[in-house]
Amino acid sequence: MTRDDALKQLGHIARERAFGRHVGSDRLIQAGLDALIAGVESPSLAMLAGLLRSEEPEAPALFDQVLEELGLLFHPPADPRAAKWAMASWVAGQIADGSLDPVVGTHLIRADIAYDLGDPPELEPLVRCAHHFDGWEESWGVSVEELNGEAVEAARQFLSKGSAAEAGD
Repeated sequence: MTRDDALKQLGHIARERAFGRHVGSDRLIQAGLDALIAGVESPSLAMLAGLLRSEEPEAPALFDQVLEELGLLFHPPADPRAAKWAMASWVAGQIADGSLDPVVGTHLIRADIAYDLGDPPELEPLVRCAHHFDGWEESWGVSVEELNGEAVEAARQFLSKGSAAEAGD
């Protein structure tokens, strides 16, 4: 893992946690260890990476301290709807760049975002992809790879229109 990869991983986990996703202490500690090995420098990083199993409850606070030291601390918008739109953009970005499996990403958008936003039309193509994944059968004559491609394209389309959608909300 390169230094940039480690920083990207820390930023990714920061957003996961900021958007209310559970991230276990073991994963926080491992991310700290990965970053330390990759050459990331932060005063608290070695403490995070060196936590013992019995010290795992300290990991979230230490992780936040490392994020603050690195300038990676992320705060979603205070308005709940704006936070959901920000989360939708973040998830769609990961689908589009290939860092998140389209099945997982479209499911997150359908279950954790679109429903809470009242199923807005801007998210409908991604929600439709989630339904296709859920109901997919080999007899359809459409491969999972093709469905993945549709989800990636839907994510890219959403991102290209995202600012307008959020502003009109």
